[in-house]
Amino acid sequence: MSLAKFNNGAKNTGLLNEFNDVFGSIFSDALLPNHLITKIPDVNISETNDQYHIEMAVPGLKKEDFKVNLEGDVLTISAEVKKEDKKYKKQEFSYTSFLRSFTLPDSVDHGSIDATYKDGVLVIEVAKKEEAKNAVRQIEIK
Repeated sequence: MSLAKFNNGAKNTGLLNEFNDVFGSIFSDALLPNHLITKIPDVNISETNDQYHIEMAVPGLKKEDFKVNLEGDVLTISAEVKKEDKKYKKQEFSYTSFLRSFTLPDSVDHGSIDATYKDGVLVIEVAKKEEAKNAVRQIEIK
């Protein structure tokens, strides 16, 4: 399982970087109201010999707000929370609802998926099938 960021090979350097920062800030902060900006939680995915480790940054939610489903090879993480009637001067995080889906590789053990939520981070551990684990062994030199 891997995620790739697509940037079309372009690199921001010098004045172009500042130009993008200024206009990116204007467009996201001034012109677009919060309800028009799609907000999905950031995800980190790592892999060990035994499992895949998915971390999702979702501050301000409770574990009861999440639904984690597995249908075939697709792992779906969603949440829906009723929004409080609060007047914010600036609001940069607000996950009233979201849905993220990940296609799992064939090496996953569908019966061994665990999820925990602590300190604003949802952690999902996806175990690998025994045959998918890389066995490490010492080779004797003759």
